[in-house]
Amino acid sequence: MNNVIIKANEIISAKTNYVGGGMEGYAVLTLLDDKGYPTSGAITISQADGINWLTFATSPDSNKARRIAKSNKACVCIASPEYNISLVGTAEEVTDLEEKKKSWCELMNGGPHWTGYDDPRFYVIRFKTERYNICFAEDDSEAVGNL
Repeated sequence: MNNVIIKANEIISAKTNYVGGGMEGYAVLTLLDDKGYPTSGAITISQADGINWLTFATSPDSNKARRIAKSNKACVCIASPEYNISLVGTAEEVTDLEEKKKSWCELMNGGPHWTGYDDPRFYVIRFKTERYNICFAEDDSEAVGNL
């Protein structure tokens, strides 16, 4: 496996189920709005298999859920001054209860949004990567390709 992809997988893994402060555990998810324009928002990564797929949690009445229902085209960006991980693919709702359970993390316990992974307001998005563009500033390395 390409070293750039290995490093990207490690970064994504470190951000999964992040319970610290600040923006370190966030990705930016871009979806198309009802007029066909891209809209982006920060969201916590719940679960991931490197660059292959990531899951995120939201509510069924959120803009993200409504946008996915109209168009499943999506992009995820994870960036810092040291790297940029840009993933393009599709997003879908996860309905399987066992899969939703895997996306539940400690940060969600006792929070105001959901009572548990079986809460009907716990909406899980699975993003599947189709292509990627990853670069690292430290050594000017880059990987571009399709999965």
